[in-house]
Formats: sequence, structure tokens, C-alpha cells
Amino acid sequence: MQIFKPFRFIPKKSIEKQADSILQEMKKTSNYDLKFPIDASRVAEFLGLDVVWDSIPNDEKGIIAARILPLEKLIEINELIPELRGGFGESTIAHEIGHWVLHIDQNRVENCLLTDTNKIQVDPLLCRNEVNLNGIEWQAQYFASCLLMPQFKLKEVCQNRNLQQWRELYNLTEELGVTISNLVHRLKDLGWIDLKENSRQIELKK
Repeated sequence: MQIFKPFRFIPKKSIEKQADSILQEMKKTSNYDLKFPIDASRVAEFLGLDVVWDSIPNDEKGIIAARILPLEKLIEINELIPELRGGFGESTIAHEIGHWVLHIDQNRVENCLLTDTNKIQVDPLLCRNEVNLNGIEWQAQYFASCLLMPQFKLKEVCQNRNLQQWRELYNLTEELGVTISNLVHRLKDLGWIDLKENSRQIELKK
């Protein structure tokens, strides 16, 4: 049985809408009050997923940063990669949640779980610690940014803040629990700031 959805183009607005929908559902659910910084593990728990840190061995293509085992409803984060701690770790978990929401057919997962799962072989979905993101990896990373830095929260925390000052941006990373690179990329993507390549000069766009 095919668990993974065929690749398709998903507009940014659609990805952001799905991330926002999860946050809004959490707000309405007791014991899942929406707090910032977002604890991505709690979001996973809300969606019925477990998160574990474990050693994931390299394969023939190299280092594996994380993986999803769909039939176990399990996200594994590679504890052998120290860079995944802190903001990178939250982003990685949110990235894997993005794969679960966007790329895994959850109805088929449930159907598999109603049958003899010992007879069903499903390979894990592997994620690597790569700089260039394409296809489903880009989609999952965009989902992660929308989940950890939703527009409604960014509008709140950026109000009366000077986004041209790096000190302010670093303060925002503490409030949102993200890395500076993730924050800058998100603000650039929203069209709020611009940062020329090889420059530290931030230009306001909004």
C-alpha cells in the first residue's frame, strides 16, 4: 500500500493555511494552550506523533538528520548531530511534522494499522541535513517556518521593533525559539525586510 503521496506543487498560501489551522485547533483544545516559543514536540503530540532522540546510523548517501516511521507514528531525530539542539532541533521536528501533514497519506496509515502491520513494509521517510532544499524538503521546511513563526505572532512581536537592528532580530529569536537564519529567511519571504547577499545592512520593505 502506498503511504507517501505523489509529489505535487503546493502553493505557499496552502502550506501556511495548514500550519495555521493546526495552531488554531491547538488553541481550542484543553491542555494544548498555544504558547511561544512553540514546542514542536507538543504539536507532534497533538497530531498523534511521538518524538524521540536516537542515534541514526549513516546510510550509503551519508548523514541522516531525522526520519519518520509512518506506521509507528514516530519522528526520530538524530542525537549524534549536536547542531540539531536548540532552535535547529525545533525546526527539525517542525520540518518532520510538515512531511507528516503534507506528504504522508494519513488515511492509508490508519487503514494499515487496522490490518496486520507485520505483513506491510513501509520505508521511513529520511531527511538529511542539507543546505539546498528542493521538492518535498522545501515544502516541509516552509511548513516548519509557518508553524514556528506564524504571521499573527510575528505581527505582534515585531510591532514597534526596529527590524533593521540585528540586536532586535536576535531578541526575537529568543522569543520565538528559532535560529537567526530561520527568522531572517521568514521575514524576507514575507517581504518585510531585504538583506543583500554578503551584506549585513537590513532594508525595511514594509
